Amino acid sequence: MISLNFSNIQLKLQRTDDKTSVFDPIRKKWIILTPEEHVRQYMIQYLTCVMQYPASLLAVEKTILVGNLSKRFDIVVYSRDHKPWMLVECKAPEVPVSEKTLHQLLNYQRIVQSNYWLLTNGHQTFCADACDVENIKWLDSLPAYQL
Repeated sequence: MISLNFSNIQLKLQRTDDKTSVFDPIRKKWIILTPEEHVRQYMIQYLTCVMQYPASLLAVEKTILVGNLSKRFDIVVYSRDHKPWMLVECKAPEVPVSEKTLHQLLNYQRIVQSNYWLLTNGHQTFCADACDVENIKWLDSLPAYQL
């Protein structure tokens, strides 16, 4: 498990009609702040501000086809040659990171085919080198973006 420190991350929030929204710097719009969105926004800020992943190479909440079902991944970080580099699946803090959530990530991975996976609920974070699916290598820190 990887320990991420979100304590220095500031999200841009606004309150309208009894609802709190957060500004998503990747989608460039205000999004209703659900528990899962909270985790997703912390991850975006962590990846771009702390890890220095290029914000211009992040995609958020894009639709993919998994079998005949239309699904949306949370975050994909692309390499500089625009190939999926890291697939990030975010869960609400009360949703445990479990075999079920890992299977969801793996279903998306079959389509996205990224080099790394990251699965988090904001409290528990796991990252793996996904290049060899038969021999998953769990990492003890997030990989540096050097592509």
